[in-house]
Amino acid sequence: MPSPQSKSLQVDFCGLALNSPIVLLSGCVGFGEEYTRVEGYSNADVGAVVLKGTTLEPRLGNPPHRVYETPMGMLNAIGLQNPGVHKVVDDILPGLDFAETRFIANVCGSTIEDYAEVTRLFDDSPIDAIEINISCPNIKEGGVQFGNVPEMSARVVAACRAETRKPIITKLSPNQTDIAANARLCIEAGTDAFAVINTVMGMAIDVEARKPVIGNVQGGLSGPAIKPIALLKTRQVYAVAREHNVPIIGQGGIASAHDALEFLLAGASTVGLGTALFYDPLICSKVNAGIADYLERHGFESVTDIVGALADG
Repeated sequence: MPSPQSKSLQVDFCGLALNSPIVLLSGCVGFGEEYTRVEGYSNADVGAVVLKGTTLEPRLGNPPHRVYETPMGMLNAIGLQNPGVHKVVDDILPGLDFAETRFIANVCGSTIEDYAEVTRLFDDSPIDAIEINISCPNIKEGGVQFGNVPEMSARVVAACRAETRKPIITKLSPNQTDIAANARLCIEAGTDAFAVINTVMGMAIDVEARKPVIGNVQGGLSGPAIKPIALLKTRQVYAVAREHNVPIIGQGGIASAHDALEFLLAGASTVGLGTALFYDPLICSKVNAGIADYLERHGFESVTDIVGALADG
């Protein structure tokens, strides 16, 4: 792995050495190679890249419109458009530079068997870890149903656990009654980490046409608008996860170093950037610099020193 900008930014995540606590989120950077075309960007600035959601068979995705800008956020309903796991493993992964950063697969499915088979195929690949997407709010089957029922979430995790020795990250939905209870069952089923949170369900309406703007009617809301929700859910999951040394990727509306620090203090070990990349493709280096400055000013030697350091109010 390349040398990080600052030793204080190094993070151990499920046994993986990361250069930075920043993780680029699934769906925001394609399959990893697209974002490297941005002038001034380097994968060495981030700890890991989560690849686009991948299913067993190719998917065309949802009908348009698929993306809609909202105040302080964005709705998306891409519908998991992807070329299928065989194409990803055989043709895309060989083109990625695993010496630059870590790459995490994002596994999706309509059935538990689908999740297990996609996981098995990624297990026999150079991918560093596997994120299980059981909380996608913009597909009509699987996804959000699995993510909102703790017992179903645990069944998916257990099925994937049986197919791989790679670290498993379970992506939790905010659209459920008790996220901490879900996290507890997923830990028992064998997850190694969590991604908290996925997008929040939402919609937009074209009042002149009197129709939903999004072709799928509903979509996932991301961006700064959901940050307070994501912070609370991160803290709730951390209350369970810390007992078992299960790390968290905190995500949802992070658009600055200040935002990232909030998630770290709430209990996240790493922080995910997504929507912010669309309006500032070079934000990662700024967030790294801001975190490093905070650590130096407050006398902390590493990011790990501030994880969960939020004083009880």
